[in-house]
Amino acid sequence: MGKRRGARELALKFLYQIEFNPADREAQLKQFCERADVDSEITEFMKVLINKVFTGTEEVDKKIKQFSDHWELERMSMVDRNILRLGISELLFETYTPPKVVINEAVEIAKKFGSEDSPDFVNGILDKVFKETL
Repeated sequence: MGKRRGARELALKFLYQIEFNPADREAQLKQFCERADVDSEITEFMKVLINKVFTGTEEVDKKIKQFSDHWELERMSMVDRNILRLGISELLFETYTPPKVVINEAVEIAKKFGSEDSPDFVNGILDKVFKETL
């Protein structure tokens, strides 16, 4: 697994954790990175991704709602919702990673951490965001 995939997976794990306890994100992020015990390059990219999600949450969640037919954010699995937040944040706010790579990475992470239906669900929404927004 590449460093960027590792960073994306760590970001997903942190976003999952923070949903249960949203207080004091900075302290939690620091502790999370210390426990992760991975290369600093991985944690730095993970932090970039997480910050993009948190600074763009409102816009990202609007995109999820816009392109997920008949799905409420609250009804989506936390894993799928956070994979989508990561992917859409990277598509909208991170210009140096090709969109096809972002989508493929999100689908691969959905295969690993999501349900049987997660890869298709994530791929469908991210593809719509890419085609209709960018």
